[in-house]
Amino acid sequence: MAEESDFADKVPPSFYEMGNKIIYETEAKGLNPGLIVLLVVLGLLLIFLVGNYVLYSYAQKTLPPRKKKPVSKKKMKRERLKQGVSAPGE
Repeated sequence: MAEESDFADKVPPSFYEMGNKIIYETEAKGLNPGLIVLLVVLGLLLIFLVGNYVLYSYAQKTLPPRKKKPVSKKKMKRERLKQGVSAPGE
């Protein structure tokens, strides 16, 4: 405890000499590394999305439309009964 009180009134020399002066650095240090990473990631994401859109539009033009699954006779019969039309053969 006695050691803490010895240093309580002493200020490090670097802070003592500075006083209340604020040093502003005006030199440009180049691009921030975080900004570079952000730009690269956003660029890759943009390329991915544009590529997907291009592939999707190309596939819509060139691929034939999907074939629908055939409806089973049992489901057709059930639908007809719901609509009130009797199934043929009954």
